[in-house]
Amino acid sequence: MEAMGQVSIHRAEEAISTTVSLLQRLDRDGVQTCSAEDRVIYEKLIVEHGMIDAIGLADAAGQRMCIFPDRELAGKIILPPVRTDGPLVGIGMLDRDYLGARAAVISWDLKDQTRLFAEVTPAVIAMDPGPEYLRSYRRAELRLGDNLLWYNVGGYNSEESSPESVLSVDVTSELYPLVARITAPASAALYVVKDLKVVAAAACAGIAVLFVAIGIWLSWRPESEANDEFIAAISNGEFIPFYQPVMDIESLRLRGCEVLMRWRRPNGTIVSPGQFMAYAENNGHIFDMTRHMMRVSCEEVGKLYGENPDFKLSINLFAGHFQDREVVADIKSIFENSNISFQQIVVEVTERHPLEDMEQARKIMAELQALGVRIALDDVGTGHGGMAYLQKLGVDIIKIDKMFIDTISSDDNSTTIVDSMVELADNLGMGIIAEGVEQEEQIERLLELGVTAAQGYYFAKPMPANEFIEFAARTEEEARERGRLAAEAAAAEQAANEAALADAAA
Repeated sequence: MEAMGQVSIHRAEEAISTTVSLLQRLDRDGVQTCSAEDRVIYEKLIVEHGMIDAIGLADAAGQRMCIFPDRELAGKIILPPVRTDGPLVGIGMLDRDYLGARAAVISWDLKDQTRLFAEVTPAVIAMDPGPEYLRSYRRAELRLGDNLLWYNVGGYNSEESSPESVLSVDVTSELYPLVARITAPASAALYVVKDLKVVAAAACAGIAVLFVAIGIWLSWRPESEANDEFIAAISNGEFIPFYQPVMDIESLRLRGCEVLMRWRRPNGTIVSPGQFMAYAENNGHIFDMTRHMMRVSCEEVGKLYGENPDFKLSINLFAGHFQDREVVADIKSIFENSNISFQQIVVEVTERHPLEDMEQARKIMAELQALGVRIALDDVGTGHGGMAYLQKLGVDIIKIDKMFIDTISSDDNSTTIVDSMVELADNLGMGIIAEGVEQEEQIERLLELGVTAAQGYYFAKPMPANEFIEFAARTEEEARERGRLAAEAAAAEQAANEAALADAAA
């Protein structure tokens, strides 16, 4: 529970520190107004720093004077009034929320009765850390200053339980007035120690020490067993690929798919990656699991990809894959003699988790690109990398996160951000894919903005290989039928035009 609190504190500290540094730099560089020139700089910084939704200027009363992207100012107070003895940095919360987290507003006092401010996307702090057994029970809160709630997730209510049946851990920040509180029923601990045996105490002090040592060892045993269970699941092939189609939203033809991992337990239950992926990455199992995903994908959809050389197969990698060249050797050995060519492979690296060695990561990506593999930056606009990843890693494709797609048809801010991403991708010669598309209105808006590739539940959920192969065949048949009808309509129109011309000539 303490580790879960530390994760929340760390992400909050990182978001605040990054934003304060940005505002300080604007102040130092004299970018402190609502002028058109300064607004251009604000726009560039928003694109560069995915965690920031908006930048603007507030007056002494705490009202927005201007903001980019443009939105209704409406005289709303977002900051407390300026105080002569007040701190340079101010932090507050906005009404906008996402997955239990609220958008934060961070300000920098310019000492002229105005303040620069930046609005931080709630996705930065919206997270659900911790093991599955505890995540099912606990409540996690992150509070700022005098009990101002920033993040709140979980349904457990400690007020309904007696104090002796509640476990609670508070983790405080050493940098900012932040407190993370993780609360869970004491019964959740029974899962961890369910195999702990009760040992009768003996009068002998030496034996008592022995029993204490045994008790401590047994109390750690479930973690070891959990790891053994995970290794057994890998060996038994319980981790399987599901395939989510990526569509051309202009022609409605299939462009390929993203390979997504699922855990199929022996009883047939399908476990989503959110419940095991962090454990797999932290314990190093992800490398074997990724190799297994690639091998199984070759077996399951290799024939389909051999028959459709334009299809792309996207494989998710995490930051640890880019610490050495092993992933290059894996891709070579698995795909070199398969029906899936290197040119059909796309590896996705998420922006949510930082790359420890950017230079090493760039070399590995360049080596993959030399084979013909393309590099996609996933979750763009939600994580650490921002413009630095695009500039230094030389990615080929950017994927717009679902967070921006959800409100693209109703929120001008999301539209502006997506439009900036599209323009950036076009200028840098990169492809662009929208994730999490669920509504027809979103497709229409994406087409207006120049996005032509997307994936999401509107088209299909992730599915096992046999269903994906059927989906591919059905999609191609529907595309051929649309082409046939379009050709017939064009021929009929041409015939009608020729007949009209003939009548006019007669």
